[in-house]
Amino acid sequence: MTDFSLYIQNEWSWGVLFLSALFVGMSKTGVQGLTILTVPLLAMAFGAKPSTGLMLPLLCFADVIGVSYYRRQAEWKYILRLLPMAVAGFFLALWVDHLIPATEFKHLMGACLALVLGVMLWSQWKGRENLLIDKWWYSPLFGLLGGFTTMIGNAAGPVMAIYLLSMRMPKLAFVGTNAWFFLCVNFLKLPLQIFAWHNITPTTLAIDVCAIPFILLGAFLGIRLVKFLPEREFRVFTTVATIISVIVMLIS
Repeated sequence: MTDFSLYIQNEWSWGVLFLSALFVGMSKTGVQGLTILTVPLLAMAFGAKPSTGLMLPLLCFADVIGVSYYRRQAEWKYILRLLPMAVAGFFLALWVDHLIPATEFKHLMGACLALVLGVMLWSQWKGRENLLIDKWWYSPLFGLLGGFTTMIGNAAGPVMAIYLLSMRMPKLAFVGTNAWFFLCVNFLKLPLQIFAWHNITPTTLAIDVCAIPFILLGAFLGIRLVKFLPEREFRVFTTVATIISVIVMLIS
């Protein structure tokens, strides 16, 4: 019999897990930025590293749903620009894991994202193109940031949102590209977290199974919201959610 008491201490822990699963389902089907809001909640309920082991299988399951629904919408040229350095970001995260506290890197990543987000918003306000996107280092930098932050704490949502917003792609292409990118990186992370960090176990997987209905509900709500929002409102909504996510990363 599986002993959930190693992770689940009280009803509040279950509530945090189910709310996180709901947000994950919504995020992977279009409501960008909600996943980052679950990171501090899960860390408080389960601990920093154990929470990433609980979260990753939920993300993988939700990624499959997102890709299944938006499978034809992805812009693969952007994904291929990001993936190589994202993998490099995994190993950078493993290297610094024992050197510097993850919270300090989270704040550093938040500051970097706030700077890039500010440049992007300033360019839009002035009615100009974001000149940074033509730099040779732009996509590799976001790939590295994405790989690092997703490995440290499943916190790469704002990284990808800022990158895709800066590319000004239509909402369905945005969601589809986001879904395929995270499907790739999250499944690549599984062996590292199982064999290097040892924070995915039969017990954590059994707990995750209990949260599947909430992921499905969140996915349904996310799909409905994307259909409801016109292109401009979707972009505004995603930008606001990303700003909130960056603030959470800075203060958590």
